[in-house]
Amino acid sequence: MSSKGPTVAGSDGSDFSHRQKVADHYKISVQNKSRLKYCILFHYLLFFLMVAKLCPDVLDKLDIFVLEIEELEIPKPLLWEYLWCLSLPASIYALRAIKHNSVQNISLYIKWIIALGILPVVYAFFTYLPDVYTFITESPNESIQLWLNFPYGILWYIFIALAIQIHGFSIHFALNLKTAWTARGTAQKKK
Repeated sequence: MSSKGPTVAGSDGSDFSHRQKVADHYKISVQNKSRLKYCILFHYLLFFLMVAKLCPDVLDKLDIFVLEIEELEIPKPLLWEYLWCLSLPASIYALRAIKHNSVQNISLYIKWIIALGILPVVYAFFTYLPDVYTFITESPNESIQLWLNFPYGILWYIFIALAIQIHGFSIHFALNLKTAWTARGTAQKKK
């Protein structure tokens, strides 16, 4: 929308640009909040996959028998799978940090994701490495574990690759937020 009437001599209309600049830490904060929310969403999706995998074991422990689930012959879970599921509550800290720009909550989120998100998945990587190596280097044989005629280790490697990417990006965006919020705090103290 253009203004009606004469313009001031010597002004081309661009003299407002120095007043309309948004501080960089606000831009970084908004951008990384959105990205971290998407990472949390993908973390929830992976969590539901893991819960589906753990469901037969949980039902066995509760002494509930469902024939359709038993027929799938899903292998027994390892401890790292349950530990990885404990990484999901960290999202509460992340979402609270996003809402309140809390450096303390985002720091807790980062530590929790490293301890219960990244470390169990790294452990799983090395647990299934012999099976994956055997599958890749040798012709298929009986020594590798199969589930529904798929190599079990390869299926876990797909999960591991997704989890590492999601957690890696989550940590990256959380660190960016922590830096932006810390910079905002120091900028406000200088005023």
